[in-house]
Amino acid sequence: MLAPTDPPNEIEQAELHRAQQGDRNAFSRVYQRHHRRTYALCLRLLGHPAKAEDAVQEVYIRVWQKLPQFRFESSFTTWLHRLTVNLVLNEQQKQPWWQKVLPLDGVEEPAQADPNLEGLDRLLPRLPTRARQVFVLYAIEGYQHNEIATLLKIRTGTSKAQYHRARELLKEMLS
Repeated sequence: MLAPTDPPNEIEQAELHRAQQGDRNAFSRVYQRHHRRTYALCLRLLGHPAKAEDAVQEVYIRVWQKLPQFRFESSFTTWLHRLTVNLVLNEQQKQPWWQKVLPLDGVEEPAQADPNLEGLDRLLPRLPTRARQVFVLYAIEGYQHNEIATLLKIRTGTSKAQYHRARELLKEMLS
């Protein structure tokens, strides 16, 4: 999940309260603290740097709109993480290519490898969309298959199968 670089402290809590009241400078500091992790999550889910950048913009527009509703009942990073995942998946499912391509075989044109990425993050964009999403949500973000099934509007067994598919494809890429 989107863990903060430092444990939340009184300064961050105060910034969040000020941002809730419309303080744009406080919101900017909240953004600066969290946007890199938000981008990493979007990139892993979407597999395309440009799409991830657009998604981050949408996420923080939504954060600005919904921040007054944040009640500090969970950590801000947990709230931000859930908002990010939901926004990315919901927006992606609205795209015409998603509705045409994914119901057939779950394959999208893979992105070109970004030379700035390393390790697993360099391989993830090469996975088919659905397999990548399930792998990221399960193996990296810690969701359970039943939660993934709900988020992606698929069956639990499909989530498990896509996770297995992603693992096999990653093994092939590594060999």
